Amino acid sequence: MLKQATVEEAQQVALLAQKLWHNNEVSDLQAEMAQLLHKKDAFIVLAYAAEQAIGFAQCQLRYDYVQGTETSPVGYLEGVYVEKGARLQGLAKKLIAACEEWARQQGCTEFASDCELDNQDSLNMHLQLGFSEANRVICFTKKL
Repeated sequence: MLKQATVEEAQQVALLAQKLWHNNEVSDLQAEMAQLLHKKDAFIVLAYAAEQAIGFAQCQLRYDYVQGTETSPVGYLEGVYVEKGARLQGLAKKLIAACEEWARQQGCTEFASDCELDNQDSLNMHLQLGFSEANRVICFTKKL
């Protein structure tokens, strides 16, 4: 079952999100997700098996330039995660489709995402779901 997340489910989202974004504390993610759930330009969808949250996708509108796009705003997939035992069953596809539909309802005609250069699983998933690679980039920083 898929459903739009509510503020009361921010902790379930955060527990899943921490498995995707390992360097973050669950409490920080919970606060961030609760804040996003109050925004009109953000959307989080949860997947449940029985009473257990087993996956989520988070998207929002981006108004700045998004690589490979021509319009604004663009629906942007910020993250998607499915528990290991529930993978390869089309759940990520359904979660992302829910985000795409939400973006359409917000007036978007384009949807975008990204992944790390070395994340072959994510790259394969994106390509299988109809995304086209727009660019590859390596970012640099320098202390001043």
